[in-house]
Amino acid sequence: MKKYILTGLLVWLPLAITVWVLMNVIGALDGVFAWFVVAAQTVLPESLRASLQSLREIPGLSVIIVVAALLLTGMAVSNMAGQWLLNQSNRIFSNIPIVKSIYTSVKQVSDTLFSSSGQAFREAVIVQYPRAGSYTIAFVTGKPSGEVAQALPADMVTLYVPTTPNPTSGFMLIVPRADVTALHMSVDEALKYIISMGVVAPPPSAPSGTLPPTSSGTAPTTQS
Repeated sequence: MKKYILTGLLVWLPLAITVWVLMNVIGALDGVFAWFVVAAQTVLPESLRASLQSLREIPGLSVIIVVAALLLTGMAVSNMAGQWLLNQSNRIFSNIPIVKSIYTSVKQVSDTLFSSSGQAFREAVIVQYPRAGSYTIAFVTGKPSGEVAQALPADMVTLYVPTTPNPTSGFMLIVPRADVTALHMSVDEALKYIISMGVVAPPPSAPSGTLPPTSSGTAPTTQS
C-alpha cells in the first residue's frame, strides 16, 4: 500500500504544484487588477461604475490584460515615437531622488538579462568551485568591465553559480576563460539539472569520456 501511495503521489505532485503556482500568480494579478478597478471607480461617472465592477468579477481577466498590455507596449516602443517616449520616461525616473536608485539598478539588470542582444545566461558551463577538484554548473553572464576589468588579468569571464534547489540565489565568480568548460546542454536543461540536484540529467550530446571544448577553444580534457 505504501508503494502505491508513493507512486500516486509522484503522479499528482507535479500537477498539484503547477496548479498551485499558477493559481497564486493569477490571484496576485487579480488583486492588482481589483485595486486598479477600485481606484478607477472613484474618478469615473456613476454610469460606468457598474460595468467596471462586472469586469472585476471575471476570473483570469487580469492575465489577459497584462499580456495585452505587454504586447501593446512592445509594439509601441518598436518605432521612433515610442523610443522617444521611452527615453523621456527613463530620463524622468532617473532624476527623481530615491526612485532613480531603484529604477536605474533594476533597469540595468533587466536589460542585461532579457535583452535579445545580450549574452547573459546564454551559455551553461562547468567550473571548479568551491575548491580545485570540485565542479559545479554555472552560467556565463558576461565579461568584467570598468575598474574591475582594469584590476584583473585579460580574458576573464563573469559567472553566476546558482544554489540548489533554488537557483534564484547564488554566487558571482570572475574566473579565467581557460578555466571554464562549455557545455552542449541548453540553459533550460542545466537549470533542470541544478533544481533536481543532479537527478534529472539531460541526454549526453558529446562522445562518452570527453568534455566539450572550452569557450576559449582549447582542447577538451579526457576523463579517465
